[in-house]
Amino acid sequence: MSVESAKTAIVNGDLKLSNGSTKSPYRIYVGYDPKEDVAYEVCRHSILKRSSIPVEVIPIKQSELREKNHYWRERGKLESTEFSFTRFLTPFLAGYEGWAMFVDCDFLYLGDVKELFDLIDEKYAVMCVQHDYTPKETTKMDGAVQTVYPRKNWSSMVLYNCGHRKNQVLTPEIVNKESGAFLHRFQWLEDDEIGAVPFVWNFLVGHNRVVKGDPNTYPKAIHYTLGGPWFDAWKDCEFGDLWLNELEECKKVDQDKKVE
Repeated sequence: MSVESAKTAIVNGDLKLSNGSTKSPYRIYVGYDPKEDVAYEVCRHSILKRSSIPVEVIPIKQSELREKNHYWRERGKLESTEFSFTRFLTPFLAGYEGWAMFVDCDFLYLGDVKELFDLIDEKYAVMCVQHDYTPKETTKMDGAVQTVYPRKNWSSMVLYNCGHRKNQVLTPEIVNKESGAFLHRFQWLEDDEIGAVPFVWNFLVGHNRVVKGDPNTYPKAIHYTLGGPWFDAWKDCEFGDLWLNELEECKKVDQDKKVE
């Protein structure tokens, strides 16, 4: 019986199917940076609000990884966020089991992540949107340097087959010492081990375009890769109004919880 057709319930954090078996919620690891806390909260809210399946949203906080001695490399001048490299610890944090997703915090989900997880193909080690993207800007976000490299933004949203033998390479030791090129270009994998996801799941503001009348171009996950409305300089960016509306909803939910 499929998850879709089974009657389900959450028991001790697991998804219990009507046939008695259990399936853990999909794990979604979100890159966290203290200076973008509000972006994380809105991203998390947008995922949970629209998901029709149980998911667990987990922030990847560099400070916590350092306390646990999972991360110790010094921050480089070109690292625009605290999760520039910690993202590659996703399979390790997931115990090298099952599938898990990593996503930057500067995303706004408009679609149900069930549709994304339905794309999973076990033959791949990772799956992502394979952008052909060369930014024209020299800076992004709050003045951070914009770097240009092959496969740019591929690592900003990744479905990891955590149990795949190739992903067992991503130990804390490797993530702490390997180059940005090795990690962000997925150089531990062969090309045929990288599956493709439709671009609408990593819709780059300022790069991807909606084609009127073509639903296949409508974003399911907006990526404010150059900077989002949580920065004053980007409050009027494309799709900024959608993020600001989501922020207000997020605040209301938090307020309602406090009242309860």
